[in-house]
Amino acid sequence: MSRIGLLLRGIRASRREGYLHLLSGVLSRPARWQRNFPSRSDQGARCMDCGVPWCHGYCPVHNQIPEWNALVSEGDWRAAWEQLESTNNFPELTGRLCPAHCEDACTLRLSDAPITIRAIELAIIERAWRRGWVRPQRPTDASLDQSRGRVSIIGSGPAGLACAQQLVRVGHEVTVFEASPKIGGLLRYGIPDFRLEKWVLDRRLAQMRAEGVRFLTQVKVGVDMDARELMQDGEMLVVASGSCTSRDISVPGRRLTGIHFALAYLTGQNHSLEPGRAARTLPIDARGLDVVVIGGGDTGSDCVGTAIRQGARSVTQVQYQAEPPHHGDVLRHWPERVPELKPNDHDAEGGRRLWGWETVAFASDGQRVVGVDLQRLRWRQQDDGRWRREPVSGELWHLPAQLVLIAIGYEHPAHGDVIAQLDLRLDGRGNIASGDRDYKSSHEGVFACGDARRGQSLIVWAIREGRQCAEAVDRHLRGRSDLPRV
Repeated sequence: MSRIGLLLRGIRASRREGYLHLLSGVLSRPARWQRNFPSRSDQGARCMDCGVPWCHGYCPVHNQIPEWNALVSEGDWRAAWEQLESTNNFPELTGRLCPAHCEDACTLRLSDAPITIRAIELAIIERAWRRGWVRPQRPTDASLDQSRGRVSIIGSGPAGLACAQQLVRVGHEVTVFEASPKIGGLLRYGIPDFRLEKWVLDRRLAQMRAEGVRFLTQVKVGVDMDARELMQDGEMLVVASGSCTSRDISVPGRRLTGIHFALAYLTGQNHSLEPGRAARTLPIDARGLDVVVIGGGDTGSDCVGTAIRQGARSVTQVQYQAEPPHHGDVLRHWPERVPELKPNDHDAEGGRRLWGWETVAFASDGQRVVGVDLQRLRWRQQDDGRWRREPVSGELWHLPAQLVLIAIGYEHPAHGDVIAQLDLRLDGRGNIASGDRDYKSSHEGVFACGDARRGQSLIVWAIREGRQCAEAVDRHLRGRSDLPRV
């Protein structure tokens, strides 16, 4: 390691030691804090208003967490909401779905009792909705007097929606195109209702319609209409179509009947629950089956929960990573996320998790899958610090399975349709190549944001990308922008 690296490492360690000294004694019993401070106001009062607010820095949208913690603790909920909505368009989504890296970076994480930041965030926005503080924000007359542009946005996930809301609030004409029957993208069709009830999304969309955003559904740009038609007369185009090309595995038996990508499974379930749908037949039904979910992320977890609710006989989630410790070394990793085994809703519901196993083949009875063959893995750290997995000789396992769901993430956006029509340049990972600051693609007048540009990521990152892209589009159209950078 270089001298500079050693110096930075020493500074970081000293900072941690200082925080530990500051927190010693008073914060040594996290259970007492959790017991004595159950309310959101009391949780907010625990905030230390750190000189270096790590929570703020580790939040992609840079929520002003210490500020609204203090306001909540003082009972000024409206001011707290004003702080919150100034940086986050959809706190009702992040308050429910975000993995909350801010809590991992909280100074009180050093005592294993971080502020419940996400819960406070959700409490603030839900109170704002109940009190009627969340209202359409129409552009001012001054905004309307300035040159207005027309912007088409492809995709209605969190990036596209955040971009649309920011742009319409400064007076631009915004139309969002969505290929599915309803607006929301993966928020509506990829996330199960037990994670996000769709009335939460519909409530926000109603506000956006009142602000002037125009939504067009069941229009697949690049198929139903040419993407170049949206760019006539100087109209700007934002591609926020997400990353929907599923990663696959290549093992014997992969093409057997009964093996599906997670997105197809979750989308079918969500379509079947839409109000007014006459037929409730599921395209992929787990009822009475042994289900194996390959992949240990959030999408895999959503598959597990959905299969349990459909009445599966058994559900097993397989992941190749080694099982993390039940109690991680906070001091070693803070303010980064600590590798640690956390409770899972589906463990109590009957789901089973297998750690350190890799799928090597699928068994069949001819045409249909009947089982999954697994190979035990051992993880070894190399001299360069990276970890490498190695098969353990002789340790094989066969799982019965009549339904297998592949949930190992997404590679990149679909390369046909819009990308092909506009001949957009791609980066080395297959995402749309565009600048980190101006969000401009290789085609004049076309911008890209969200997972289509960044790659598969979190909802909070999509919101950040949408907000930043809106600022870039506004600046391109008017020569300057009053929108916040984040």
